[in-house]
Amino acid sequence: MPSVPYGWYAVLRSAELRPGRVVSLHYFGRALIAFRGADGRPAVRDAHCPHYGAHLGAGGKVVDGTVECPFHGWRFGADGRCVEAPFAVRTPKVSIGGFPVREHSGLVFVYTGPGEPPWEVPDIPETASRDFTEPIDDTCRARIHIQEMRENIVDESHFHFIHGQSEPPVQDLRTDGPFAEVRGRIRRRVFGRDIDNTFDAFMYGPGVMVVRAHGPVLSVTAVALTTPVDDRTSEMRMLYYVRKPSRLPFLAPALKLVFRMEALDEVREEVRIWDHKIHQARPVLLPHEKGIKALRRWYAQFYPAGCPAPTDVPPGSPSGPSHDLNPVRQGSGRIA
Repeated sequence: MPSVPYGWYAVLRSAELRPGRVVSLHYFGRALIAFRGADGRPAVRDAHCPHYGAHLGAGGKVVDGTVECPFHGWRFGADGRCVEAPFAVRTPKVSIGGFPVREHSGLVFVYTGPGEPPWEVPDIPETASRDFTEPIDDTCRARIHIQEMRENIVDESHFHFIHGQSEPPVQDLRTDGPFAEVRGRIRRRVFGRDIDNTFDAFMYGPGVMVVRAHGPVLSVTAVALTTPVDDRTSEMRMLYYVRKPSRLPFLAPALKLVFRMEALDEVREEVRIWDHKIHQARPVLLPHEKGIKALRRWYAQFYPAGCPAPTDVPPGSPSGPSHDLNPVRQGSGRIA
């Protein structure tokens, strides 16, 4: 599998990119920088100056909406083009590479892929809603491909051993171009009580998933951001937005504490397993384990043309609860 599937990835929270600041990043096997241009919009560009190779994030600064090299003072605009080179008779016609960028839902997204982005990640309303708490922000890295991080949501059997589900849940996977949705139900024991929760997982390409879990005690929206770091390592950043009780909003901090106690250790356990597992191109699956094959067929579209899909089921073959829907309008993230 190519290490960087085509799609949108969140590389920063908006609050982490303050005006006038250069932020160093490393994703997709590339040293990168992020800064805000003169109009306040974020830019994500390659980190090294084409003049003499200095890292623009190591001592570089933002000057009039451009990033200035700390070594020789060359400046580059948000579009990557060199706009000033001290002592040069003519400004060199060079640029630093970068990505198409979008900013919404409190996140800075970049698009990896050829040409202009053919689709968009929709807004995530919970990120700006007063009905939800400030997010629990949890980031981890593992030696695993991001596709396998995504397969976790459709791995029916692991819900018993990792998440305390009495038996594998019944799930329904629906796909629509670069979007997919999984619906299911989880029954688990919390503080000695059996709690029924439903969940809807909305997938926006290979790097963004929004899981909305609804229960009688706790409702949470989890924004799962999976991003390739290099050809061996992937990052998963989870932002958990806990819904405030409508009648007792002051209980929200207690609910966040309960969620931390119940859920974060389970995520950490999964990460430890991921960090030591290998990729099985043809896993030995039981009859009820249909989700992984179905998701792999959908995920294959994010690889370059001609790249074989990592599954033993040819594209288009039936395999349980997967349904092809009519193409969705560009920018829409809901499946009718």
